[in-house]
Amino acid sequence: MAKVSIQTLLEAGAHFGHQTRRWNPKMKPFIFGSRGDIYILDLKQTLIGMDRVYSFVQQTASKGGTVLFVGTKKQAQESVAEAANRCGMPYVNARWLGGMLTNFATIRTRVNRMEELEAMDADGRMALLPKKEQILLHKELAKLQTNLNGIRNMKSTPDAIFVIDTNREDIAVREAHRLNIPVIGTLDTNCDPDDVDYGIPSNDDAIRSVKLMTEFVADAVIAGTGAAVTAEEMAGEAAPEAAPAAPEAIDLADLLKKDAPAEETAE
Repeated sequence: MAKVSIQTLLEAGAHFGHQTRRWNPKMKPFIFGSRGDIYILDLKQTLIGMDRVYSFVQQTASKGGTVLFVGTKKQAQESVAEAANRCGMPYVNARWLGGMLTNFATIRTRVNRMEELEAMDADGRMALLPKKEQILLHKELAKLQTNLNGIRNMKSTPDAIFVIDTNREDIAVREAHRLNIPVIGTLDTNCDPDDVDYGIPSNDDAIRSVKLMTEFVADAVIAGTGAAVTAEEMAGEAAPEAAPAAPEAIDLADLLKKDAPAEETAE
């Protein structure tokens, strides 16, 4: 991924916050102003946050650390899975099961059960069972795959978690804190910056903004590990080059002259 600029952030709608009546006062240092009833995030602060996140993630990955991508809201599900798969990291994009971190041993038994059912289905053993039992097992397998497929290769708790929408993923954030696992997260204007160790002030509802952030973190992982799992590489093409963000000059007052598109704001 090329260096992220303020123009890139603008095009993704990363600067649009929530309605002014829905905000967390702790986010005041990261807010530039408002346009109508919509807060505008300070994109200089966004780039500063991205720079810190990039350095931390790159360093973590370079030491063999695992970064768990978490985003279960509809706008984030596809981007989270794609970015995590591209950089070879685990992810949760359907539902956060209580205890995924704090009771990880039990979660691993469910992953083992999923793999057992997959093996039964693949080698034909499941087909030999009565129809009613087959139906029940297929339903069980489908549910396990939906919730656990992204962490099947995660053998221990991660070294960090990256969260899209810390309010929605509050259980994941709390579990990480209990285990002293660093939390990286996007911070919309209704979030609490104290919930994260490394925050990126940005819109967490717009699909383009979410995709930009997940790809950015994936690039930081790749920069640390030196390897990406991509369709382009499998076809013999080079992966895009990653580079940390850096603040650039811009008149943020221009942001207040533009109305927020409906798709870029949370109602």
